[in-house]
Amino acid sequence: MGVLFALYGWDATLTQMGWFFTKAALLTFGGAYAVLPYVYQGGVEQHQWLTASQMIDGLALGETTPGPLIMVVTFIGFVGGWTKALFGAENLLLAGTVAAVVVTYFTFLPSFVFIFLGAPLIETTHGNLKFTAPLTGITAAVVGVVLNLAVFFAWHVLWPEATAAAPFSGGFEWATLVIGAAAAVALFRFSAGIIPVIGACGAAGLMYSFSKPLLGI
Repeated sequence: MGVLFALYGWDATLTQMGWFFTKAALLTFGGAYAVLPYVYQGGVEQHQWLTASQMIDGLALGETTPGPLIMVVTFIGFVGGWTKALFGAENLLLAGTVAAVVVTYFTFLPSFVFIFLGAPLIETTHGNLKFTAPLTGITAAVVGVVLNLAVFFAWHVLWPEATAAAPFSGGFEWATLVIGAAAAVALFRFSAGIIPVIGACGAAGLMYSFSKPLLGI
């Protein structure tokens, strides 16, 4: 952080990315779904590193990989660095790559430090009501945050042109709703495998995207 501040100043994009994702790392105890609403507010609304649609794309990309979902922050960093053209219009790839590295580094470094330094202390609190009781409240809060995230992303997926001022403007994505419902039935009713469901939904979405111009949608 000191190096970024010395090179670019406090208000520079890379410095602000480092600071913001350091704070985001403090919230990852609830899992990626708990921290993503905070990441959205900072990345899309506050700093405007990417758009809401791009955030949805990043989440979809993260869901298709075997790695942790929190790696979507790398995508956010890359898109933000590219969008802000940190090193000029001729070096967009370099800007995206550097920003992605900065974001990933500052997201995971505090977490590993806390794990190595705090794990022995946490192990000594098992069965201690003074420590376990607050975790019950935190768990309830995390459940609420995850539910909020599900509603938020469903809104942006089903009404892609909607805004806060006009929450239901633009067309409704019926095909997306059908694909989502079919996936839910396959998973919960027929216990289908995750990978085949993701593959089938991806193929259906791709076919729908290609067919929209032909159908005049």
